Amino acid sequence: MSYIAIPISSLPGKQDIEIDVTINGQKQALHYRVELFYWGDCRVPTFDRVECIRQLLAEYDQDWTLYYIGSPTDEFVPITFVRKEDLVKQRTLLRSSRN
Repeated sequence: MSYIAIPISSLPGKQDIEIDVTINGQKQALHYRVELFYWGDCRVPTFDRVECIRQLLAEYDQDWTLYYIGSPTDEFVPITFVRKEDLVKQRTLLRSSRN
């Protein structure tokens, strides 16, 4: 799969991102969400940041799926989600473009 990078500023809070793209004449709307997860929000304090991320994601909105984990800082980690239905669309388009 090819990638196009779009810089998104690291603002506090949730950033809902909607992208309309046309690929080989096929229009598609993609929905992403970038959210900053703060280490201090872990319910069970742990030095294992992976376990902290697991805890934070376990209760996340089930309509969204993990897409990308950004570079962590000492305070937070930025995580990008994609709408599950959009991920299915992307995979379908990818398969059809290979045929």
